Amino acid sequence: MQLSQLLQNVRHTSNKTFQEIEIRGLAYDSRNVGPDCLFVAIKGEKTDGNFFAAQALERGAVAILSESIAPAGFSGCWIQVDNARQALAGAAASFYRYPTRAFELIGITGTNGKTSTAYLIESILLAAGQRVGVVSTIEYRGPEGTMPAERTTPESLDLQALFAKFVEQRCRFVVMEVSSHALDMERVHACRFRSAVYTNLTQDHLDYHHTMENYFRAKQRLFLGTGLGPPGQSIINRDDPRGAALEVLCASRCLTYSIQAKADFQVLDSRLGKKGLWVRLKTPKATFEMQTRLMGKPNLSNTLAAVAVASDLGIEPKAIRRGIENCPAIPGRFEWIDRGQPFHVFVDYAHTPDALQKVLQTARQLQPKRLLVVFGCGGERDRAKRPAMAQVAEALADSIWITSDNPRNEDPMQILAEIETGLTARPARHQTEPDRLTAIREALSHAQPGDAVVIAGKGHETYQVLADRTIHFDDREEARLALSELGFDS
Repeated sequence: MQLSQLLQNVRHTSNKTFQEIEIRGLAYDSRNVGPDCLFVAIKGEKTDGNFFAAQALERGAVAILSESIAPAGFSGCWIQVDNARQALAGAAASFYRYPTRAFELIGITGTNGKTSTAYLIESILLAAGQRVGVVSTIEYRGPEGTMPAERTTPESLDLQALFAKFVEQRCRFVVMEVSSHALDMERVHACRFRSAVYTNLTQDHLDYHHTMENYFRAKQRLFLGTGLGPPGQSIINRDDPRGAALEVLCASRCLTYSIQAKADFQVLDSRLGKKGLWVRLKTPKATFEMQTRLMGKPNLSNTLAAVAVASDLGIEPKAIRRGIENCPAIPGRFEWIDRGQPFHVFVDYAHTPDALQKVLQTARQLQPKRLLVVFGCGGERDRAKRPAMAQVAEALADSIWITSDNPRNEDPMQILAEIETGLTARPARHQTEPDRLTAIREALSHAQPGDAVVIAGKGHETYQVLADRTIHFDDREEARLALSELGFDS
């Protein structure tokens, strides 16, 4: 592709003409540069891509795109832009010929519930006989296979390349989790969204956004549009306090859902059993009942959101019901660990105060004799939520194990001490154990018949990030192994 064609929809300050420069690839990491490549130099939190411009040229780059001016004496093609991340996204979309114009893109944003809602929507679309791609926190997958997810929403260049693969695989729909980081960092710029879903907003990522208002403004960008116009339809959770503001923002292109208020899609009745949820709900066109293997009040909300999206896309009620009922348990989302033990064990991704509260409330609905919880807080992340999570655990659990959860470069004991500041003076109810494996084993060894144990924070993750290395660690594997060592092995 000619550089001039690639930059057609990218605002830049260069007066040069670029017709003669052929671009065969794009890169934002100089290690990935190949012959005839456009290198986009991005200033990050930890390093500056401009430092690697010379290396990119040595590896075959024929043009550099940057927010900085060209260095003195530079004689090559240097394109200056106001926003390098946005320019990368626009150039990537152009390079891959705007793949989101070839399918219906469904974006889901919110602090909690994105993954479960994405899986439910995918299940409905598959039940309707559609070819579907998914971009989620757990994995990226399409009709021809899966790959591990490095982050919730990939960098724009990687995302457009993935979208191009979905086009090749003849996907009619793509369901994607859209994080606040992705919106703020322009990763989804130049994407056309058919549907945008808002689940909720609770405390998280304040290490990055600093205030809840900034966090919400980042979420709003999905509903205002990301470069190719606003979404065709917005699906808003009316139970969330911020939902009303989004309803005003989206005006005539908005549908609402609620489990407790009047809305376009609302729950009329529900029951929680040991094998999932039964729900009766109302839509603008019908009232119907369904069963889901997912558990808890949050999944009532997620189910409603999925039904609203599917209904708006024209999916028949029979396929919607079948999709909801067929949706398997979602990895690391209130995932039941069963080795024949006489007590419940659940692994969940809850790593915010609101998510921990909801998962413990769900466990309480099963009426256990005692509720035991193991949780921690990530290092180099929002420190304000550490005492808040302790307060939630103390309010809802009978016994608490505070432990490590990806401490990164922070001192694990310091993280635990900050969590403990949220507890009242009842030390008999909690223990601090920096070794996560030991904490899990201790909690399970203390469980008695009729109890419930919730291991929260990591969910589907298969690693623990330490100061000097990343090790394999899976809460589900460790729980199963610990239960086997306790004599439960059915």
